[in-house]
Amino acid sequence: MSRYKDTNPSPIAISSDSFFFEKDKSDSILVMGVGNYLMGDEGIGVHIIQEMAKLDLPENVDILDGGTGGFTLLGCFESYPTIIFVDATMDGKPPGSLSLIKPRFASDFPSALSVHDVGLKDMVEAVYLMDQIPDIHLLTISIEEMKPMTLELSEEVRASIPKAIQKIVQLTKELHS
Repeated sequence: MSRYKDTNPSPIAISSDSFFFEKDKSDSILVMGVGNYLMGDEGIGVHIIQEMAKLDLPENVDILDGGTGGFTLLGCFESYPTIIFVDATMDGKPPGSLSLIKPRFASDFPSALSVHDVGLKDMVEAVYLMDQIPDIHLLTISIEEMKPMTLELSEEVRASIPKAIQKIVQLTKELHS
């Protein structure tokens, strides 16, 4: 979750909730990629965050590789007024298709959010029990199948990465204005 450029521009794994309270994030947007990196296309959310880490993002945009963190990510919801999830879905659309939704409840999430379906939905339900609820957006990338124990993305899903990043950057601009 760093905007600092170095020779190895990869997202920083945050192991402490204190990171989320180091600066005022009341005007910031968190882009959180979720998914299992070891399950091929299912990890597209994480792959997108890794690509975004190579960019010079606006000062008000933070990124986080949420992996399959589930409830351990709840601290983010207390810190950010706006969160954009990026995740894979098996929705029957052609692989690499992008869909942007603004879910109001966990039940508004697509029905097939792959192997962490319950964890992500449960986490969002828990958010609605908090005092302050962030503005949540979800960008899904359609996948056809999960391939256990591979880091490789299918050609169609890999080709969607630049379009997904463009859509995310445009959304952050719209949300910030």
